[in-house]
Amino acid sequence: MILVNTDYITGKELDMLGLVKGSTIQSKNLGRDILQSFKTLIGGELGAYTAMMNEARALATKRMIKEAEELGADAVVNIRYASSAVMERAAEVIAYGTAVKFK
Repeated sequence: MILVNTDYITGKELDMLGLVKGSTIQSKNLGRDILQSFKTLIGGELGAYTAMMNEARALATKRMIKEAEELGADAVVNIRYASSAVMERAAEVIAYGTAVKFK
């Protein structure tokens, strides 16, 4: 499966199959949440949250790919990511793009 954030793949003619997406909602456990809140007092990267968001993006991408494969896609173009807080200490990450088949 080819994944790109452009709306084309050089040298390929594409038939659009439709929008595909994958999402997940992630939260950290209370113990790590407390430790990370102390980090906000002194500044710096919140490593546990960085790791959580990386895992969430990977899972959302995997789910998007699965949806594209179910459509018989060869690639997903114009991939985008978005995130939002759905409640305190929980965030949704969504990956979406256009599933395409090579002509």
